Amino acid sequence: MHTKTQKLMLQGGMILLGALVVSGIGGWARRARADDQPVPLTAPALLGELRSLSQQLEAAKGELAVARVQLERANAIIEYSTHYGISADLAAVIYDVALPEGVDPNLAFRLVKVESGFNPHAKSKAGALGLTQVLPSTARLYEPGLTTQQMYERETSLRVGFRYLRDLLERYDGNLERALLAYNRGPGKVEELLGAGKDPRNGYSTTVMRGYRRPRTQSSE
Repeated sequence: MHTKTQKLMLQGGMILLGALVVSGIGGWARRARADDQPVPLTAPALLGELRSLSQQLEAAKGELAVARVQLERANAIIEYSTHYGISADLAAVIYDVALPEGVDPNLAFRLVKVESGFNPHAKSKAGALGLTQVLPSTARLYEPGLTTQQMYERETSLRVGFRYLRDLLERYDGNLERALLAYNRGPGKVEELLGAGKDPRNGYSTTVMRGYRRPRTQSSE
């Protein structure tokens, strides 16, 4: 990738040098005989070459940016897979679903670990299902008609769970602890306890957030 970019930059330098030479000589082409001198590179042709080179350089930059993103993704998946002792395939799914749903992957992996221990077939006593342990009634608010079987599918469970967490973060103005408590106990229960002057914390948010540092781009609690 770097060799290609350097080659294009060298070509650009040669073209610019040629333009300067043509400009410095000034008028030699008009005095030269057509049968013993090569046809000079005209200004429009030079501009065309420079424009083409510029487009190639931009394309090379785009390819380099894509390669950088792919490398970062691969490194992150390997790191998460190793850290949590899960397959690279599962780590990739969690990572790839979390980002478009607006959830920091670091938080996403912590949530899934606490909720289901990375078991896609997990089911709680309360009836919460899948990797993110969302109740079917809550999941159907996001995807009406969702079946119980579908909630055991990795992508579906992750998508619904992360979307629910993101909405709770918005509801509580970025307060991660409050959003996690609502995820675990239900927004209604949290509001009820707060309204009664009681502390809704039950240890869940502390467990999920242990060692977690939020990205600077996200709002602070």
